[in-house]
Order: sequence, then C-alpha cells, then structure tokens
Amino acid sequence: MSSLIHRTFPANISIPSLRFISSLALVEDDITIFNSFFRVRTGIRDPTIEETKTYHAYFIKTALIHSDLVIANTLADSYCKCAKMGDALHLFDEITHPNLISCNLMISGYNQSSKFEDAWRMFCRIHSSGFTPNQFTYGSVLSACTTSQALFSVGDLEMGTGVHGWVLKCGAGDDVFVGTAIVDLYAKCGEIDEALKEFFWMPIQNVVSWTAIISGFVQNADHISALQFFKQMREKGAEVNIYTITSVLRACANTEMVREAIQIHSWILKSGFYSDSTVRDSLINMYSKLGAVDMSEVLFRETGNTKRVGTWASMLSAFAQNQSSGRTIEFFRRMLQEGPNPDAVCCSSTLSIIGCLQLGRQIHCYILKAGLISDVSVACALFTMYSKCDSLEESCVIFEQMNDKDEVSWTSMIAGFAEHGYADRAFHLFQNMQLEEIGTSPMTLVAVLTACSSLRSLQKGKEVHGYALRVGVAMETLVGGALVTMYWKCGVLDSARQVFEKMPKKDQVSGASLLSGYAQNGYFEEAFLMFREWLMAGLEIDCFMISSLLSVGATLTNSTLGNQLHTYILKAGLYSDLSVGSSLVIMYSKCGSIDDARKVFDWIEKPDLVTWTSMIVGYAQHGKGAEALRLYKLMIKEGMIPDSVTFVGVLSACSHNGLVEEGLFHLNSMTGDYGIEPGLHHYACIVDLLGRSGRLRDAERFISNMPIEPDALVWGTLLGACGLHGDVEVGRLAAERVLELDPGDAGAYISLSNICADQGNWEEVMKIRGLMKGTGVRKEPGWSSV
Repeated sequence: MSSLIHRTFPANISIPSLRFISSLALVEDDITIFNSFFRVRTGIRDPTIEETKTYHAYFIKTALIHSDLVIANTLADSYCKCAKMGDALHLFDEITHPNLISCNLMISGYNQSSKFEDAWRMFCRIHSSGFTPNQFTYGSVLSACTTSQALFSVGDLEMGTGVHGWVLKCGAGDDVFVGTAIVDLYAKCGEIDEALKEFFWMPIQNVVSWTAIISGFVQNADHISALQFFKQMREKGAEVNIYTITSVLRACANTEMVREAIQIHSWILKSGFYSDSTVRDSLINMYSKLGAVDMSEVLFRETGNTKRVGTWASMLSAFAQNQSSGRTIEFFRRMLQEGPNPDAVCCSSTLSIIGCLQLGRQIHCYILKAGLISDVSVACALFTMYSKCDSLEESCVIFEQMNDKDEVSWTSMIAGFAEHGYADRAFHLFQNMQLEEIGTSPMTLVAVLTACSSLRSLQKGKEVHGYALRVGVAMETLVGGALVTMYWKCGVLDSARQVFEKMPKKDQVSGASLLSGYAQNGYFEEAFLMFREWLMAGLEIDCFMISSLLSVGATLTNSTLGNQLHTYILKAGLYSDLSVGSSLVIMYSKCGSIDDARKVFDWIEKPDLVTWTSMIVGYAQHGKGAEALRLYKLMIKEGMIPDSVTFVGVLSACSHNGLVEEGLFHLNSMTGDYGIEPGLHHYACIVDLLGRSGRLRDAERFISNMPIEPDALVWGTLLGACGLHGDVEVGRLAAERVLELDPGDAGAYISLSNICADQGNWEEVMKIRGLMKGTGVRKEPGWSSV
C-alpha cells in the first residue's frame, strides 16, 4: 500500500496527509480523486467548482477535512479561485485551528472577487484572533484598500492609513513588498506627496515600487513628473519592465507630450521592448490618444498577420476614441473575416461608437452567438448603445437580464433614463440600487441629480443632496457641480450659490453652471458680477464660463457686452476653442450683427455641425436665404452630415427666397439622403414657402397629405399666408383647424378678422369679434419699450 501511495502522489505531500491516506483502504475511484486533488494542490491546474465540491464531500466523508490543515487550506483556496467566497468562508469557519496561511488565502480570495470590505474584515479577524500578520497579509489588505471600487472615498484611505500604522508598529515597513503596497495605496488615492515620502523612505526600491510611483503620477495627471522619475529610474540602473513602459506610455498620451512620446518610442525600439505585444498595444493606444490614428495603423501593420486579439482590440479602441465610426465598423468586420474572434473588449469598443440601431442589433446577435452576453462590460455597452439609439425599452430588457449588475451598469441605466426624459424611472432605479445595497460613486449621484434637474423636482433633489452628505461625497467636485445645476434648474438660485461657495475645490464647470443659471433666470447683472469676481480673484476662466456668458450676451438687445467679451477672448487666447467660437456666432447672430457672426465663423479652423448650423440658421433668420444655401452647400462639400436642425435653417432659407422647387428637393433629401424623418417644424417651413409664393391651395393639399398629424403651428402658418394674400376661404379653413387644436388661440381669431376687414367684409368681422367674446378669448394688449 505504501509503495502505491508513493508511486501515485507527489513527493511534497505533508506527513499528516500521508499518515491518513495510508490508513485508508483506497479503491480505484479514491485514487482518481486524490490524483486530481493533488494536481490542484501542487498548482498543476485550477479546479472547477464541481470538482471542488466533490473533493470537499469526499474529505468530509473520510474525516480528513477536520484533521489535515493542508487539505482544508487547499480546499478553501479552490473555492476562492472559483470565486465562491461564501463557500470558502463556510469552510474557513469549520476549520478547528486555522493558521495565518488560512487567513491570507481568504484575504487574497476576497481581493480576487472584488470584495474589498470583506478582505478588510478578515484582516481585523486576524488581529482579534491573536495572529501576527506577515508581509503577505499586509500586502494583500493594502491592495484591497487601493483597488476598492470607491477608490477615492475617505473610508478606504482611512483603512489604508490604519494598516500603515500597524505596519510601522510591527516593524514590517522595511519589506519591499509591503513598502511598495503602501506607495501604491497613497499614489492611487491621490495622496502623491505621501506616496513620495514613503517611496524615498524605502531602503530598497525595486522595479515594482518605481512603477507604482510613476503610475501614481500618471493617475494624478502629473505627466512631467512621471517622465522625470522614469529618467531617474534609468539613471540609477533600476530594472525596467513592460509594466513600467506601459505606465510611461500612458503619461505620453496627451497632446502636450508629443515630442516626449516620439523619444520614448525611439528608446523602446533601441532597448528591444518593441518585440513585446503588450508594449506595441500600448504604443497603438498612445498614438490614438494623441490623435495620430494613422501612426496607430502603421504600428498595427508592422505586427503582421497577428492573431492576438489584444492587438486588434487596441486598434478598434483607437478608432473608437477618435470618433471614427466608419473605420471602427470596417475594422470590426475585417476582424470577423480574417482576424481572431472579437472578444468582450472589441465588442464594447465597437458598440460605444455605433449610432445605427440595425447595425447594433447585428452586433448583438454576434455577442449572443459568441457567448459574450454574460460579460458585464459587454452587456453595459449593449444597453448603452440601445439607449443612445433611442430604443430605451430594448435597453431596459438587456439591463434586467444582467445577472451581475455592477455600479457602472446601474449608473449607465440611470443616465439613460435621465437623458431620454424618463426622470421618474431614473429616480426609481436609484432607489432600487439602494435596496440592492450597491455602492454609489460620484458619477451615480451626478446621473440621478440630472434626473432631478429634468423633473424640476426640488424635493427629490434635496433627498439626493442629503444622501450625498450622509455618504460624504457632497463636496466632491462632480457632485457639487451637479447640485448647483439641480438647484438653479429648480429655480432656487440662493441654494445653488450656497453649494457653490461651500465647494472646497471650485472648478470651471460648476462656475459655468451657476453663470448659466443666473443667465437663464434673468439675473444678467449677477452673472457678470460673478465673472468679474473670478477675474479679480485671479481664478482660471475657461471656455465653459465664456460660453455661458456669451449666452447672456445673446439675450441682450445689443452686442456691447458681447464685444467686450470678444476682446477678452482674444486677449486670453480662447478664440481657437470650438465652443467659444460657436457661442460667438450665435451671440452676434441673435444681436443682429450677422456680418460679425460670419467673421467669427471664418476664423474657426474646423467648425463642427453646431457651428455650421448656427450660421445657416442665422442667415435664414436675417432674411439672407441665398447666403444660407451657399453655406449649406459648402458644408456638404466639407463632408459634414446635416441634422434635423440644419434642415430647419435650409428650408427657412428657401422660404425667404421663394425657392419652392429647391425647398421640396431638400425636404425629400432629408429622408432619401440622410434618413432623417421630417418633423412639424420642417413641414411648417414648406407650408410657409408655398404660402409666401401665393400657392395657398397647394399648401392646403400639402398639409392634407402630410404623413404626420399637422399641429396648430402648421395650420397657423397657412393662416398667416392667407392674410398676406387675402384668401378668405382658405383662411377660414385654416383658422377653424387652429381653433380645433387650440381653442384659446386669440391670434387665429385676429388673423381671420383682419383678412375679412381687408376684404371690406365688416359683417363677418363683427361675427368673429362676437365669437371671441362668447368663448372668453381676449386679445392681449400690445406694448413696447424704449
């Protein structure tokens, strides 16, 4: 029997285990179970949950589970590797005399399952049980504090500093593994000065500790310091690995570091790291974030006909980050034809750029076929795509079918409801999130506060504010800005200002939001006084604030203040910003200075769709139809794709110029060329066009043949044209339709009365006036101001 045991099992089995095994009458099935178990024990392979439960049942039956700690620990480790932490804890509690290894296995398992608070609680159990933690214990629990989902909350940093205190008390701080974990904790929690102090106190700095401090600088957007430390690392002769290089490449991935990015690329080629696929993928990502997608493609082609899915994923991400939807979809199709099968990352990147429902459904089919629907990131990207394509019900179905909804999933769904006007459902989902005890991040609260702003619900907004205060994130910059917006949209400017004043770190976005609140509620003087205060305090003025102020200028009767802001924009060097340029165009256009608006438009290097549309609409509103149509043709030539608002400007321009055939052509072009369904405003433009041209009967027939039900605006437009041309018969029909849809519309009575008066039909005028009195409709008295 002894020879059978030594022939079958590895030599590193513990003596107690051999003693128990030798006392058993092993049959062939027993030997199979032990062989399988000890292959797991020695790390030859990872177990499945079914195998682990089989081992567990067998060892309970043979009593080994209670007498051999090695077997018990191995089983607990197997449950941890299968992410069954409930089973692992149940087994841990059954161990009569657990040792430090048992506790460390549990902490590591909780970390792997992202149950960081449980890892902390297990660490506390170690202390209460009288164990002395070792470097592995400290490293694991510090990792739990560092990688917690609520990474920047006060609680996690407090736990981490508490562990740091225990490390110092136990004299474990000199261990390089523990020291690196402490550096990583402070760096990732934003305490970079504390991280530096700990880094320099370390007796030995290895590649991991150097990489941790460099990554900390990158995370805190201090890219220059990250590169300086990388330079020091090389000067000291410290080892550099691929993780160091990927961190440095992330530091170079911003437009201010192009020169450094090229230098690092050259160093990678010289040092031989270019052969590593992870480094190449990081280079592809770096160039994509620099906007040099062509360079990313060059690097991809240099990899040859690679079957590595990570490289393809990097290229897909590069296209998606640069909003190149056509290239992203084309590349995804190419991957299906000649590359490896797209994985979860590839599908998520592609879905993020899709705005076509049909194409999104096709990718959904692939995801189901490939079995990727269970991946949380894929499911989240999928329901976000449906939400973006205005198919909110399909989005809800995907969300409800998700088994493991994380905080990001809940937040995305809440944001989807809020953005599509379902604020009540967004708030209800937030309440369900609390019932499910899902942790909320600042982004979650921003989403639900957006819903409260849409509802104009001060009561719900105050409830969320109270919750934010209770969990300690009300003073977070993102949350504070959302609270400012919520209060002013609910009309409570005093509360909005109070929240803003209490924010420890006031950013330009929250300042711009408050300015916008003042502007939209008519407090123009307060808006400009606030702007003056910021200037006097030497605080940075950014494009958001300028755009908000320009919106105030656009509401005034002249462009004097707008001209002053324009001067400041030129002095501050903000004229190249697209949002500022677009706001200037709108401001000058609304103030009647259409020529100044065109001068600003011509200064903008690459106007976006909003800017093009603003200029086209401005020309149309100022009666310059020919200029509007010329600009529209230039816009199409530049490769811009118009939207429904653009076509309102185009059709209005056709109306002002009496271009009937061209107007009908553009109406058909909306659906035929761009897949845009015309709305009531577009149809009203065509009715106005036909009416101005005197084709009132054609306008009437056009309304009758509309695919959607005409509203009071459409019939009112026809009524106005009848007044212009004195057509009583069609005017009476149009007035009747307007009054059917809006019985209180005094304008319809007045217009019809004026038509009859122009025809000398005073008897009909008296009837209409009498009808107005009978229905209680009154004409509002006119007024003017000087």
